[in-house]
Amino acid sequence: MIKRISTQLIFAILGLASFGILACSSDSGSTPDVKPLVKTLTVNVSTIDFINAGSSSDITITTTVDSWTISSSDSSWIQLSKTSGTSGSTSVSVTAAANTVTTARSATITVSSSQVASVIITVNQAAFVPPVTNTYPNYNTNPIAADATGMSSTAVQLAAKIKMGWNIGNTLEATGGETAWGNPKVTKALIDLVKANGFNAIRIPCSWNQNMANSSTAQIKADWLNRVKEVVQYCVDNDMYVLVNIHWDGGWLENNCTNAKKVENNAKQKAFWEQIATSLRDFDEHLLFASANEPNVDDATQMDVLNSYHQTFIDAVRATGGKNANRTLVVQGPSTDIDKTNKLMLTLPVDNVANRMMVEIHYYTPWNFCGMEKDETWGKMFYYWGANYHSTTDTAHNATYGEETELDKLFKSMKTQFVDKGIPVVLGEFGAIRRSNLTGSDLTLHLDSRAFFLKYVVKQAKANGMLPFYWDAGGMGNNGSALFNRTNNTIFDNQALTGLLDGLK
Repeated sequence: MIKRISTQLIFAILGLASFGILACSSDSGSTPDVKPLVKTLTVNVSTIDFINAGSSSDITITTTVDSWTISSSDSSWIQLSKTSGTSGSTSVSVTAAANTVTTARSATITVSSSQVASVIITVNQAAFVPPVTNTYPNYNTNPIAADATGMSSTAVQLAAKIKMGWNIGNTLEATGGETAWGNPKVTKALIDLVKANGFNAIRIPCSWNQNMANSSTAQIKADWLNRVKEVVQYCVDNDMYVLVNIHWDGGWLENNCTNAKKVENNAKQKAFWEQIATSLRDFDEHLLFASANEPNVDDATQMDVLNSYHQTFIDAVRATGGKNANRTLVVQGPSTDIDKTNKLMLTLPVDNVANRMMVEIHYYTPWNFCGMEKDETWGKMFYYWGANYHSTTDTAHNATYGEETELDKLFKSMKTQFVDKGIPVVLGEFGAIRRSNLTGSDLTLHLDSRAFFLKYVVKQAKANGMLPFYWDAGGMGNNGSALFNRTNNTIFDNQALTGLLDGLK
């Protein structure tokens, strides 16, 4: 009896203990919590870039949400193969219609769900680029055999013959015609005057784009070709060397050293130079051709485009034959800026005639002294240039950069990069405006300083193998640059002229 009771007690005790253990286990929370599932929504791209012609691109939506929708902000040119879906992985085709306008466009695609944040995809499409229809006729209609008569000098030998040059500025390149910018027509008497006063070279900035007989064919007016030829003849008759270019010319080339304009501009460059070169083909080595003027270039990509323009120029001129087969040709550095040319003009176009190429740069440094006509927030005009020509009373207008040391360094870089390698450098433009509104001692110091600047530029240019061409725009008033009075063919600025000539000594 006692034994049975004990057994029952044991089982009772064990049962209570078991209950207690279970109760404790339940109260202690040892059973793991079940956390809710986190919903996700992802797309494999964040941006889609379409070409202007239009095309399709697939995107993949991966999600754990129950349902989602997809829409575009502009359904006029973006089409979606699906507008909704559920959990899992889904492919959606995005199709862009062709862009028919000349501006790029963009839109957004939004994938949405009530369970998660939306995902936004940016869609870009390139602008429409009109096809180049103006391939223009071939103007090299009568190429002739190479004629080496009078063309024996290499570029280096020719450079040694050019003492100093003068620009007929603001004249044959003037928008609206030769006299539109206030200068009279160029006469032989003017060229005689320039020759008699120490210059043996003339640069003719020249416009062609405004002188087309037919813009759809890029045909240049015959009377304009003849007029340029007449002025060249004035120079050659004086045993002067003469440089003919395509100047700013409305900026069609200068402002468009871009891949977007590359094909179109090369077509026009070829058409123009075939006509110019053919018209002037019979002149001997006294005539040089220059591809452009100041082509705006800021990086290597634009430099590649500029080199293509130069290549077209060289090929077009050479193909006309005659004396052009051996003529010395001049190609411009990027923006004709010395520093940019030093950094970006690392290769030159290919010429099948050896040693007949020059490089051109311009020099208006510091601009505050050379051309700036009013004080700006970023800096003041400089009236006085040169270590020995600073004012003690008008110190605010002393040059603070770009003086002798910097000029020496820049000119030396051109000698190292080109001249020392047998490629002469044409300093196609340089100068400093004449600030005749100054008075008294300020005017005297300014004019003395300006004459010294001109002397120093010429002297250092020659010392570094460069060919200096003074920029004369004909203006005789304040901020003008005239050396000569073109109306009566007399010397206007004897002090500046003397400064230039002193640089040759």
